[in-house]
Amino acid sequence: MLTWNQLTDEQQKEVERQLLIIKRGTANIVPEEALKQKIIKAVVTGIPLRVKLGLDPSAPDIHIGHTVVLQKLRQFQDLGHEVQLIIGDFTGRIGDPTGKSETRKQLSEEDVQHNAQTYQTQLSKILDLTKTTFYYNSSWLGALKFDDVLKLAGKVTVARMLERDDFAKRYAANQPIHVHEFFYPLMQAYDSVSLETDIELGGTDQTFNILMGRTLQGAYEMKEGQVAILMPLLEGLDGVQKMSKSLRNYIGIDEHPNDIFGKTMSIPDTLMTKYYELTTMLSNEDLVELKEGLEAGTVHPRDAKLNLAKSYVRMYHNAQAADEAEQHFITVFQKKALPDEMEEGQLPVSQLANGQLSIIQLLVNLGMSVSNSDARRSVEQGAVKINEQKITDIHASVKPSDGDIVQVGKRKFIQIKLV
Repeated sequence: MLTWNQLTDEQQKEVERQLLIIKRGTANIVPEEALKQKIIKAVVTGIPLRVKLGLDPSAPDIHIGHTVVLQKLRQFQDLGHEVQLIIGDFTGRIGDPTGKSETRKQLSEEDVQHNAQTYQTQLSKILDLTKTTFYYNSSWLGALKFDDVLKLAGKVTVARMLERDDFAKRYAANQPIHVHEFFYPLMQAYDSVSLETDIELGGTDQTFNILMGRTLQGAYEMKEGQVAILMPLLEGLDGVQKMSKSLRNYIGIDEHPNDIFGKTMSIPDTLMTKYYELTTMLSNEDLVELKEGLEAGTVHPRDAKLNLAKSYVRMYHNAQAADEAEQHFITVFQKKALPDEMEEGQLPVSQLANGQLSIIQLLVNLGMSVSNSDARRSVEQGAVKINEQKITDIHASVKPSDGDIVQVGKRKFIQIKLV
């Protein structure tokens, strides 16, 4: 084992730099000293660390809460380390029982494969896929014979399994726990054995599963067990509960730019720096400056939130979409040049061609003009606006979105609802 004093000054600085970046925003590192030793070894030998994240493909729609661990993975990539992404096509047939009060319905192999295929497109918005190796754990778990499974099960006691809070609660409440559920943490841990993982990432709700990987590596006599890096769970837009689609307090990375921007602007001020720290690539130096500015009052929370909203749209769409979403928000919500209440106009998506519709047809379809000629007159007279932007070309095509405000004259307002 290399000691700190055996390192050159440059090596010591590099180890300290990597540790500072890796520790940012973490809830717990187990064991922390082992992480330092692994970084030292990687810096001295030039051999990158193998950093693992397991994905249960039962819910492939990624939101900002999910990106907490993905941003940490990207930091490891930028430091030169390798990412092992495990698509749990085998474990996904059971489903992670974490936090569940009853046995989860098993997914079919077709469902698992369909869900798994959606991940790569979404993950490419955060990770460098050229530095990411994807694995399907069916390639080793599916090859195990029953004798191998018995040996695997013999590595851990039932008492150890019942240390899990959710299992303990179900056992105490006389709720059923099926034997196959015990195999989920075992199989996830066996992934780390098969891939000789150095570090595994996950949220704090995955603490038991990730530490099981270290336990199992030891049971298989691997000299250096993996380090568990546990990330905090991100509160959603309500500022209280964990971000979740079922609670409708989430920001989806595939949502429309205007929705991402608008939802971000509703984040409680008290969570601003946490969102920056956990879900963006803002440097540690800039993060400190932001925190100090917010505390001193030299940075207004609204401005910080605007920058965060633009960052999200830029990350998950593009720079142009970020500028347009900002303008949409400022026009519709900040200038408040619109009535507080207005009629909702339903617009069938089937009426759009490549997402677009002529301005004349839009006005007629929304019932804001009685005929095409009436609509043309309104446009020619400069009486038509969309999100406060005047439309004067009768041949213009527009791309309607949910929430867009169409105005004709001074008193006709309709808010579009795509159906």
